Amino acid sequence: MNERDKQILRELGKQVAEIAHLPLQEETRRLWKALNSLKPERPMVAIDQIPWHEMNVDDELTLKCEDGFARELEWKLRETLYRWKHMRADMVVEKHIDVSKVIHNTGFGLKIEEDIAVLDKNNDVVGHWYHDQLQTEEDLEKIKTPVIALDKEATAVREEKAKEVFDGILEVNMTGMGWKGYYFAPWDLIVQWHGVENSLIDLADRPDFVHSLLERLTSAYMGLADQLEEQGLFHVNMPTIHCTGAYTDELPAPGFEPARPRAKDVWTCGMAQIFASVSPEMHQEFELNYGFEYYERFGLVYYGCCEPLHDKIHLVRKIPNLRKISISPLANVQRAAEQIGGDFVLSRKPSPAYLAYPDWDPGIVKADLEDTRRICAANGTPVEFILKDISTVNYQPRRLWEWADIAMRIAREGL
Repeated sequence: MNERDKQILRELGKQVAEIAHLPLQEETRRLWKALNSLKPERPMVAIDQIPWHEMNVDDELTLKCEDGFARELEWKLRETLYRWKHMRADMVVEKHIDVSKVIHNTGFGLKIEEDIAVLDKNNDVVGHWYHDQLQTEEDLEKIKTPVIALDKEATAVREEKAKEVFDGILEVNMTGMGWKGYYFAPWDLIVQWHGVENSLIDLADRPDFVHSLLERLTSAYMGLADQLEEQGLFHVNMPTIHCTGAYTDELPAPGFEPARPRAKDVWTCGMAQIFASVSPEMHQEFELNYGFEYYERFGLVYYGCCEPLHDKIHLVRKIPNLRKISISPLANVQRAAEQIGGDFVLSRKPSPAYLAYPDWDPGIVKADLEDTRRICAANGTPVEFILKDISTVNYQPRRLWEWADIAMRIAREGL
């Protein structure tokens, strides 16, 4: 890392550090903790999964460093500054910079084989047609338990470089594996190895095959968690869990040892997005029955993603350690809130399609968010607005900035 790179990082780090020391950061943490303890003071707002290729204004996101590791750090800093300036919502800026440890992961044994369809060459959101690699019982042997290993030497090098750059500016926090590395989503994997149609048809035509598949894959997930515990590689005190604030005083759990964090010290999440078209009974049999064992190991659980869960709350609420339930754009908020009550956080996912329309209409956004807040208030339901899966804003980043402003006004001012 040359001196020019170091100077760029230091200047950006100073800007982040100045923001991180604002009293507002601690206040926002407190509000997230209140929500996550089911004692909310107001709805919380977050934005994630952003089409960054459409966001660059006045070169605010243009990387200027040369070294690969320097560019990785530079992106973290520039993204933080951009979010804070334009669409901060309820983000928290920390007094440290997270630097990931070098953790090698062999994966579950299969690699994705697919054809893709591209509409915008600059967008990493593409269409997928997956090739079937799980046609027979024998094919299930391709699924392996991931092997996890910490590269201590490479990790030490990253830590030394980062501390040299940010000395006196930001603390360097070396992180283990975050939730994206171990969350329970067997069906996200299965459809990529087996195809969407095949996966759904097999639920009816080959249920024994599906159960064998799930038993093998669930065992692999359990083995992954075992290794992360044994090697002390869980990321403790994660700021987010599945795009939402994870701040809580409930974790880590009693008996926590910093050198050996356990599953019970961290959040996890799970989902079965392909089960949007599956009955509650099949959802229970072919997903939840397998996930329960996994979720029981963890401190807190966030469940769901794009699949509508409003007709499955009675099943989902049985998940051990459940704290948040995703209510997607496809879900009925009224029915969900009536069943959730004050027992869990209703994690509302407003439709990102509003930002992709040819004509931008802030009124639709306002009405949608107000409707959700009104319903949740009537049912005593803790709620958060989590805008995610934003494929495009039609190359008009101000739409996203305006969405953040609207959402924060509704969250702060009420109805």
